[in-house]
Amino acid sequence: MLAAEGGTLSSIEEAINSTFTPVSEALSSFIFAQITVFGVTFPWIVGWLVVAAAIFTAYFGVIQLRGFGTALRIVRGKHSKPDDPGEISHFQALSSAVSGTVGLGNIAGVGVAVTIGGAGATFWMILCGLLGMCTKFVECTLGVKYRDMHPDGSVSGGPMHYLRKGIAERFPNAAGKVVGRVLATAAAVMILFFGIAGGNMFQANQTFAQLRTVTGGEEGVLGSDGAALVVGVVLALVVGMVILGGIKSIGKVTGRLVPAMAIIYVSACLVVILLNITTIPAAIGEIVTGAFSADSVAGGAVGALIVGFQRAAFSNEAGLGSASIAHSAVKTRRPVTEGYVALLEPFIDTVVICTMTALTIVIAQTQFWRDAQATFAAGGPRPDGVTVTSESFGTVLPWFPYVLTVAVVLFAVSTIITWSYYGEKSWTFLFGKSKGSEMTYRIIFCLFTVVGSVLTLGSVLDFADAVLFALALFNIIGLYLLAPVVKRELVEFREHLKSERVEDATAVEVK
Repeated sequence: MLAAEGGTLSSIEEAINSTFTPVSEALSSFIFAQITVFGVTFPWIVGWLVVAAAIFTAYFGVIQLRGFGTALRIVRGKHSKPDDPGEISHFQALSSAVSGTVGLGNIAGVGVAVTIGGAGATFWMILCGLLGMCTKFVECTLGVKYRDMHPDGSVSGGPMHYLRKGIAERFPNAAGKVVGRVLATAAAVMILFFGIAGGNMFQANQTFAQLRTVTGGEEGVLGSDGAALVVGVVLALVVGMVILGGIKSIGKVTGRLVPAMAIIYVSACLVVILLNITTIPAAIGEIVTGAFSADSVAGGAVGALIVGFQRAAFSNEAGLGSASIAHSAVKTRRPVTEGYVALLEPFIDTVVICTMTALTIVIAQTQFWRDAQATFAAGGPRPDGVTVTSESFGTVLPWFPYVLTVAVVLFAVSTIITWSYYGEKSWTFLFGKSKGSEMTYRIIFCLFTVVGSVLTLGSVLDFADAVLFALALFNIIGLYLLAPVVKRELVEFREHLKSERVEDATAVEVK
């Protein structure tokens, strides 16, 4: 009765959506406003993110390539000491941040990109991911640089802190302080809202939808009216047990969960690819040539570029500043060390996982993919990305979509856990830090996990997406203003590395 059309749940959902619809439409019309380049339209916010990534790449001398080896050494524990201030290791910080970005965008988003933009969109996705590595380097260095260390040993960081403290430090006047505070407060509100709606409710909703689909749909095990509530409660309990322990608990769980889900998903992709190994050269050729040819139904080579950049930017979140919240909790005395670690995040998310998804789709060459392309080219609706990917897995064995379901659930759970932490840090920034305040937030967050499973709040989620990318507007302005601070930290760290090498060489000579 509750779930039926016109029932209590439907009435609640309709009331919430009707309230948020005008606000969502107004904000979305600005944030996702379309601009035209060479006859191809795309959201201006994507260009804002990509241009910033290119500028930072030039300013820092392609640090994502020159510093890749250093980043790997730091993740393995090099340049770290047990008494460094912070809460979690470099590896745990990376795992926590990756768990917040690796999700349905890597599965459904890539399916949409390859279908609309052709195989060539994969090439531009990879390029955008490589550029985004530098943006993550900048924002996560700032996250550690301007983090707050609390008396209990816990840490708070992120854009709301480096926008407030960093801008006030660089521009020590009344205007600098006001601008920094306004930008920081806006960032905290945006992250808090998305954490509850997009990072929690949407993930819970899609998890239940996928579980119900693979168990027989409305006629299956989870087809009853109360199934969504049960799944939501179970999911909330699992998330609650993790987030009650704070970032240390989150770091331990994601440190195991992220490698596990990455292995499961990448292994599934590899099975499809290896069983079609003879087609790999042709697929790679199709990706490269498609990037510069006119086979994209979205508008030729430029269309493939725009679609690839758009999906990569939406997937790895480089430029939003959200990942710096998790990275800020790292144990280190030198902020730039975590900047090095953070640049690995878009590489894992976009260059590795998104590329594996795209290769799986291109190699499988399913009829569903071709039909979806033809439908969209004829003016039909945008394709269902997760179905495109699922059909590609299904070309190997009929039960392979169940592997995809496991990956979807793991991705969703890890995203919920990480965004609970992001939202909590925004909550304490706005309302103060205390055990009572933190516990209140965690209870509210878990309740919304259940709500997300039961209701489908389209307007709320559309508003959450717009709010998240509005964050990029303010965050990147702050990154431009604070880039010299990061450059100074980088120079000091390089001098430190030189002195370490001299000390090591001297010690060897003495021996």
